[in-house]
Amino acid sequence: MRSDGIFKPKVALPIVTVIALVMRLIPLRHKYMLGYDPYFHLAYIEEALKAGEWFNFLTIAGGPGGYQVRDFHPLGLWMTPAYVYKFLKVFGVSLYNAFRITPVIFGVLTVVFFYLALLKLYDEKKAFFASLFLAISFGHVFRSMANYYRGDNYMLFWYSVALLGVALAISMKDKLGNLRFALYLVPALASGFASIFWQAYYPIFIFLLANAVFLAVGAFILDKKENLLDALALVLSTVLGAFMANSLGGKFGYGMLGYDQLGKRVAEKLMLEFGTIKDAYLLVHVKYLVPLGLAFIILIFILGKFIKDRKARAGVLIGLAVLGVFVLFHRFEALKELSTGFGIFIEAPIQETQPSSFSDLWKAFSISLFLAPLFFLRFDPNRVNMSDFLILGLIFPSIYMIKTWTRFLFIGSAAIALMAGIGVVELYETLNRLDGRKVSAVGIGLLVLLPMVNGGFSIKETYSLRPYANEHWEEALTWLRENSNENDIVLAWWDYGTWVIYYSRRSPVAQLGPNTGVALYYLDKLDENWAMNLGVDYVVVSYYDFLKFGAIVDTTKMDPKYNITEKYGLIVLPLTSTVGALVFQRGDYRIIAKPGETWNVIVNLNRQVISPKELYVEYQGRVMKPELSASNTNTYLYINLDYKYAVFMNEEAFNTTLVRLFINANEPYELVYSDGGVVKVLKLKHPNVIVEEVNGSVVFYFENATGTGLGIWGFLDNGTKVFEKWYGVKGKEEFELPEEVNGTVIRYAYAVGKKIVDRGIFRRD
Repeated sequence: MRSDGIFKPKVALPIVTVIALVMRLIPLRHKYMLGYDPYFHLAYIEEALKAGEWFNFLTIAGGPGGYQVRDFHPLGLWMTPAYVYKFLKVFGVSLYNAFRITPVIFGVLTVVFFYLALLKLYDEKKAFFASLFLAISFGHVFRSMANYYRGDNYMLFWYSVALLGVALAISMKDKLGNLRFALYLVPALASGFASIFWQAYYPIFIFLLANAVFLAVGAFILDKKENLLDALALVLSTVLGAFMANSLGGKFGYGMLGYDQLGKRVAEKLMLEFGTIKDAYLLVHVKYLVPLGLAFIILIFILGKFIKDRKARAGVLIGLAVLGVFVLFHRFEALKELSTGFGIFIEAPIQETQPSSFSDLWKAFSISLFLAPLFFLRFDPNRVNMSDFLILGLIFPSIYMIKTWTRFLFIGSAAIALMAGIGVVELYETLNRLDGRKVSAVGIGLLVLLPMVNGGFSIKETYSLRPYANEHWEEALTWLRENSNENDIVLAWWDYGTWVIYYSRRSPVAQLGPNTGVALYYLDKLDENWAMNLGVDYVVVSYYDFLKFGAIVDTTKMDPKYNITEKYGLIVLPLTSTVGALVFQRGDYRIIAKPGETWNVIVNLNRQVISPKELYVEYQGRVMKPELSASNTNTYLYINLDYKYAVFMNEEAFNTTLVRLFINANEPYELVYSDGGVVKVLKLKHPNVIVEEVNGSVVFYFENATGTGLGIWGFLDNGTKVFEKWYGVKGKEEFELPEEVNGTVIRYAYAVGKKIVDRGIFRRD
């Protein structure tokens, strides 16, 4: 086979597909899934399949009020793995494994469709290398790999389908003539379908509209008037896609800017009113962005009749771009808040919504980051073509998104890969035009070496990923499921709320996002009365909460009602030596502890030697408080000999609820589960309600039956409240749910006078 034979589609496409598949299957070696969100998604899918319907009101999340699933994502996010499972189960594949490999399927398909699109827009070599760089891009692998399920994977997949439709329409102009415009139904359908898989699917519309605008720019500069019609058709296809997305939203749930979610707030800021279209972005798109795009295309069509010089045309375009941006942001000043999610992510301590650092960019793209600018070699006046301008519609929005949030590194990965792949080929062809065999050999070497280096970095990053979940969490939360009531409410740090849902099938107070209440509770700014008012029955604390202590403190600062003035100090140190003494060290902190009848403990901090006020040692499930030989500071030390770590803290940190529950819990808390130092479960003792089904009736049982009133609220599955009433239960130890109570989902509150001492939620069978 000739060296060029590898670039033939029948060879190139299988190679790229296999590489993409292997890269994304690497994390399948782990027993546990990566991250936190996938556990919520899988739990809901399991419950829905068990119920035989895609119900909305999930009672094992969002305690104590429950969680309306369609306020989170459209249903397609959960339906897709379920249908993958139904197809694969005939081959013996479990739901767990079907769910884990679903991201791989759509990630690989994205690479395939990008290859097919670029094959139409460019040549075989450029299509191969661009798709190869996407296949090995860790930025893309990260959210399309096994064991990590996220919705943006679907959006980029549908955009790859849309791009193929546009590429076919443009490339088949001579063969199909005007019939090619029917192919613009592909981006219309793709953008519409994207709306049912991810709550933030909107970038597909931005990309397609930008594709159209830059296609018009290319037609204007290159004097390709016929391509202005393609630009018009692409803009209009997004209108059809927007109306399709709006229609599907009524059936599957709207995106995050839907009228029943964040969209109401955004619409008010943008001075918009919902009517037929019930999504704030779609409303802006159809009402303003599309007309602006059409006006721009028509304007440059007119200007093209009078301005013939390319440089003059470029100058006009720059002026129009500046004017368009000014008009858009002057009319919608609130759009300046777009990069912060219209203000909702300004202060949230979430890594995903922070600007991308160089370290983030390097991990995602490695050397592709430096190869990407080579793409602009294409803009030599003798080589540039319409495809280059079309791709700019993906590149420029992607660069802005990459800069804004680390979350968008995945979405921007396609643009970086296309630029790097095409740029490398451009560099090779430039070198090839120079005289000399050595120069040509260098070019060939680069074609082989650069993807290998990029792939090596990506494999390293992918292989280094480790699940946060582990046996400690699984055993603790499984114990909780087996030893608690179905209506019990659990308090844990929000990261672990999804694990509570999945393993315990209990409703956590927090999951999927920062919760200031839980943070304030952990820092002792809210007490057990606050927890009882939420119906909290169990509190989970863990070694990992100490590692996240800084995030807990930062989260409390999101609540404007509390002025946190304490200077909390807490650090976790691993055991590094046991020779002669126990040595724990991290950074500038070094702790030396010598056991005995009295313990000698010294802390070395930047050559300053201090001793703690109190020491707690946990060994084989028992916490001891040894005497210290010396003490000269108000600092505290906890040592865990089973798991070989120490926690050193100041007085403010030591006096928090989190530390107290982990080290020396007392009334009204009871330690009911401990693995000796990783995960601990405590029961909050209070007048508790247990809900059970007895002979077809729902019965409330009251532990410590001091309550005087029981409030009951009934809701339909769509969240509509259909019943509300308080019942007197003073002196009663049980109470049967009255027949008059309507609703599929029942919330209850148990009160002593006006004080709520327990809450909960359950679904009637």
